[in-house]
Amino acid sequence: MKIYKYFLWFDAGTVKHLRLPFSFFLMPVFLFAISQATAIHWQTTIIGFVVLHLFIYPSSNGYNSYQDRDETSIGGLKYPPKVSDNLFYATLLMDFIGVSCALLVSVYFSLFVFIGVLISRAYSYRKIRLKKYPVIGFLAVFIFQGAFVYLIASSAITTFSFTNFFSLNNIICMGVSSLFIGSIYPLTQIYQHEADKNDGVISLSYKLGYMGTFIFSAIMFSAAICFLLFYFNLKHQQVALILFLIIIMPVVIRFMIWFIKVRKDRANANYENTMIINQLTSVCMNFYFLLLILNNYYTWF
Repeated sequence: MKIYKYFLWFDAGTVKHLRLPFSFFLMPVFLFAISQATAIHWQTTIIGFVVLHLFIYPSSNGYNSYQDRDETSIGGLKYPPKVSDNLFYATLLMDFIGVSCALLVSVYFSLFVFIGVLISRAYSYRKIRLKKYPVIGFLAVFIFQGAFVYLIASSAITTFSFTNFFSLNNIICMGVSSLFIGSIYPLTQIYQHEADKNDGVISLSYKLGYMGTFIFSAIMFSAAICFLLFYFNLKHQQVALILFLIIIMPVVIRFMIWFIKVRKDRANANYENTMIINQLTSVCMNFYFLLLILNNYYTWF
């Protein structure tokens, strides 16, 4: 009977706010880490993937919804239902399960996941609310959804030690991960300027303005490509960079089209266009890193 009570927390509204499909958008960093691992422990890799994408990320989405109580569109949810206390309890349970299951991988992995949960809570929690500060909020996402997730993923994918992990290659990969996250994150805020401001949140995108957001994202993306160029040159894998530029081209084209539209009419900085660029970027990134993973076994390029 007590176990059944926990399932009651997951009502229809709660499940919607968990935004499980949104984990697809956060998948590229984990796949990137797999693609660059020299030795992969598949059992712990799968556990780590499930912990992050089925428990921790959805819990973070739900907790953010619980704190924000948005009535307008949010990432992955155009018409958010009203939140209830069930959502809060469901996120606590999911975090507990996630951190506990992470122990099946290693103490390091569980500790890293727990730190990620704390940062995620601090990002949304009303009495701390990192997200209300434009630079601090951006850096929290830039670091802890980029470089830190690459670290978390790597600690599940292969044997981890602080002594061996922080090589030049891994530091570059962590930087690339953060730069890619930094390039897309301000764009996800671009349609929420007024809603965020009314809630006391001054986002980086609001500070930059509509055109500034596009320019900033383009700079972050260009920096990521420069780091990738340097990285693949170190590894003598120039073909991998060329392949990336080809696969990511639809994103670049869509970004430019959207930029022109917003320049003509600010109304185009809306939820629909934001989700299109977000989805397209995730599809292209995930496909690319899956190719890199397969190439490690079949050596196509």
